[in-house]
Amino acid sequence: MLKPIKTDDQYNQALARVYDLMQTEINEDSAESDELEILSILVKEYESEYYPVPSPNPLEAIKF
Repeated sequence: MLKPIKTDDQYNQALARVYDLMQTEINEDSAESDELEILSILVKEYESEYYPVPSPNPLEAIKF
């Protein structure tokens, strides 16, 4: 059963499962496809909260 990600350990487990799912041939509208989509959403939300990426300084972005 999928649950919200609340710890770094759960986050790492979710990333490992996402990786495993992405390495296989998944049929659209399958249970694995749904699991991958849900895990991706959960990982994104966790990363947004605990590993935010700051907006770049416009001048530095242009220089880059």
